[in-house]
Amino acid sequence: QVQLVESGGGLVQPGGSLRLSCAASGIIFGIHTMGWYRQAPGEQRELVASITSGGRTTYADSVKGRFTISRDNAKNTVNLQMNSLKPEDTAVYYCSAQWRANYWGKGTLVTVSS
Repeated sequence: QVQLVESGGGLVQPGGSLRLSCAASGIIFGIHTMGWYRQAPGEQRELVASITSGGRTTYADSVKGRFTISRDNAKNTVNLQMNSLKPEDTAVYYCSAQWRANYWGKGTLVTVSS
């Protein structure tokens, strides 16, 4: 059974930082492209960042220079370091694993507000 479990969300002030983590089980982690998506209220889910099995990263323009995605294949985890957070970063953040199928976590809420 595939499980992606996100953690690290919460309330943070504008300009602050959060680190999201996703622990994966039930998949061959090392061959999957791992990603972070987000969905704000009333909006479609969008890609935030992804990292391939070879370590190549992709970022949404809105987070370039502020967010960093990383993976630890030994621990089956993928992380998203988020700095200089803005109110528009407020959303539910979802972890994804993609290879022959797409898997999703249940999400973790990030709220950026003063």
